[in-house]
Amino acid sequence: MRRRSLLAAAGLAAFPAIARAEEPVDTLLVLAVDVSRSVDEDEARLQRLGYQQGITDPKVVEAMLGGVLGCIGLAYVEWAGSEFQRLVLPWRRIASQRDALAWGEALAEAPRHSLSWTSISGALEFSGQVLETAPFEGTRRVIDVSGDGVNNSGPPPEPVRDRLVGQGVVINGLPIVNDRPTYGRTPSMPLDQYYRESVIGGEGSFLIVAEDFQSFGVAVRRKLIREIA
Repeated sequence: MRRRSLLAAAGLAAFPAIARAEEPVDTLLVLAVDVSRSVDEDEARLQRLGYQQGITDPKVVEAMLGGVLGCIGLAYVEWAGSEFQRLVLPWRRIASQRDALAWGEALAEAPRHSLSWTSISGALEFSGQVLETAPFEGTRRVIDVSGDGVNNSGPPPEPVRDRLVGQGVVINGLPIVNDRPTYGRTPSMPLDQYYRESVIGGEGSFLIVAEDFQSFGVAVRRKLIREIA
């Protein structure tokens, strides 16, 4: 078994299911967040804060409760190169503002690691495995990928994307555009175009661009409301 697969298995096994498999939710949502070396400490803090404030925002919670079942299942993954993906927060059922606040507190307390390179293919592969281990039955299954660079580690993302889409998974994107080239190299195309062509997929898939890390929180809230509703 490859090292990444070992890490993935270990990461998933470390978190036991916290609910019965037959519990239904409107949406199963995996938040897959880039922690590669291009994301410095200040940017990592802004990312975490963006998701923390996004999930606890009353309008986002209203969207979560507005579905047929009035709840979603939520998992939070951090990823970098092909050798590193980590399930930071295992599946939780969010069915109230209180649930959302508890999730936000758990994210604020979780340790963070920063590693080199960027493997979107690895992030998608691992997030697909996280979906398979969900202790809930979801009407929709969604992976939300955010990052500030193109895939430069492991296989290309398109085959993984296409396989997941074929299984009924929707993949949405939140590219973070900044003025720093990836490892000193200028990307071959704008990051939002790359995400549109190589990352997102599935019925109703979309991307929302964060112009920089400072505006990330606003983009997160817009994106969460759209993909949950």
